Amino acid sequence: MSLFESDKSAERLPVSLVTGFLGSGKTTLLNRLLRHDAMKDSAVIINEYGEVSLDHLLVERIDGEVAVLASGCICCTIRSDLEETLRTLLVRRDRGEVPPFRRILVETTGLADPAPIVQLLLNNPLVSHFLRLDTVVTTVDAANAIHQLDHQYEAVKQVALADRLLITKCDLVSNIAALEQRLRRLNPGARIESVMHGEIDPAGLFGAGLVDPEKKAVDVARWLNEQAFAGSREPAHEHHDHAHHGHDGGITSFMLAFDDPLDWMAVSNWLAYLRSARGADLLRVKGILNLRGEATPVVIHGVHHVFHPPVALRDWPDADRRSRIVFITRGIAREEVLAQWQAGRVAA
Repeated sequence: MSLFESDKSAERLPVSLVTGFLGSGKTTLLNRLLRHDAMKDSAVIINEYGEVSLDHLLVERIDGEVAVLASGCICCTIRSDLEETLRTLLVRRDRGEVPPFRRILVETTGLADPAPIVQLLLNNPLVSHFLRLDTVVTTVDAANAIHQLDHQYEAVKQVALADRLLITKCDLVSNIAALEQRLRRLNPGARIESVMHGEIDPAGLFGAGLVDPEKKAVDVARWLNEQAFAGSREPAHEHHDHAHHGHDGGITSFMLAFDDPLDWMAVSNWLAYLRSARGADLLRVKGILNLRGEATPVVIHGVHHVFHPPVALRDWPDADRRSRIVFITRGIAREEVLAQWQAGRVAA
């Protein structure tokens, strides 16, 4: 019997974050999304009704915090904190006090760090038992993003943590090639797409989590997106890795791959050290592990010092049995991460 919990992600409600710097088009995106028939069974959480121009969509106020939109979606404002809001919303749905919904969208403020919300969904037992992180969507203002990335670390971090990057206001600039290149350098694993006036098919926007929402099955290849980090196809040795370096606040992204099965205690101690010593600079880590003594792969996922409990999948997704771990860091070079791995193995 595995020491790790089994994957039950398909049974949990998907939560997606819509983030992006001030004026980058988050609200425009939400307004367009919530008009799609496919989004009618959604709940959207915002900070204040007055801050978000959704008022023309409100058709019924259930109380001061929850409203039904013309599309049939539920819209609510954050209470004292997001955890309380999420839990209350689920309780009210189960009691029939609000219309049913099958997904939740959370819009952050323009200066917000999305990491605490991701951490809440990864490792808060009162929330993660019912909800799962699906997608982090970051809107990027084509006209102002270069300046923002140069001067605002919040904007850099919103890009680095994203699964989907939406370039908005493309009609205001003549060429976005330099911006696209910079975004790929910051976060090679994210899908980048240009949108006009928030128009995008929801089917292609969400569903970046470990579970494929259509097949209700695990899709490691899409979630890990290791091909974005593979600069070559040389034969694998004990490990090989590919790194992408940027000049945006020292952000670096790389993937490590290990051919032979790994010892869980060595991996656990290695990650524990990185979280303890460099947690503030460990922006996002996700991987699939082939562990000694485990018949099926184990998935890890963390942001900063908070990691989701390791999850054992039911089966290997394909014939590739390598362990693969993607890191997005600030000021932590791959050489440092590898050195700590080697030091831990020698000590063991």
